[in-house]
Amino acid sequence: MGKGRWLFAAVNVLCFLSLCNAIESPQFTVVHSESDFEVRFYRDSAWMSAPVKEISFQKATRDGFHRLFEYIQGANLNFSRISMTAPVLTSIVPGAGPLHSAAYFVRFYLPVKFQAIPPLPLPELNLKPEAWASHCIAVRKFSGFARDSNIVEEAEKLAISLSRSPWANSTSSKSKYAYSIAQYNSPFRFIGRINEVWVDVNGSGLDDCKSSGIATY
Repeated sequence: MGKGRWLFAAVNVLCFLSLCNAIESPQFTVVHSESDFEVRFYRDSAWMSAPVKEISFQKATRDGFHRLFEYIQGANLNFSRISMTAPVLTSIVPGAGPLHSAAYFVRFYLPVKFQAIPPLPLPELNLKPEAWASHCIAVRKFSGFARDSNIVEEAEKLAISLSRSPWANSTSSKSKYAYSIAQYNSPFRFIGRINEVWVDVNGSGLDDCKSSGIATY
């Protein structure tokens, strides 16, 4: 990639993750809210996923996002340019590694324009389209940078909060991921950063998310 294209890419990433207003995100409804976490019902959605075998969360996210960025810049069979979305989502496959990981999947939420028929990525990018059925997710926000040094701690804080709530023992047994980290900001932004820990909880419909007797937020 030439210097000019790298500059264009950097500007787009900055726009994507911190400065631009018209950024699409997956749609959800907050069904329960507490001081340190909330439960959301996410609707059906389509994502593009980059599998990464790596020990480091940071390296995995960087590698996966680089491939996804090539894809949205036109490295697909349609040569389509795809608008940026948020968040960048890195899902951790559980394992015995230092970050409780065996592998990662870095995901890009596809804009509404491409939800029904995503452009196919070039084979060398090793990307895979994924269709997510509607389901419930417990979410904990945290600030600063998401790093190898803090993501496990943040995930454990969410687990503790859930264990003390009506959502205890509600972690979905169907999920193949231990947890996911959602990042909303550019690496060039140092103040007011937003990250989230996501954990799937039982429930595939809006009523299911409320079935614990919890009032809608």
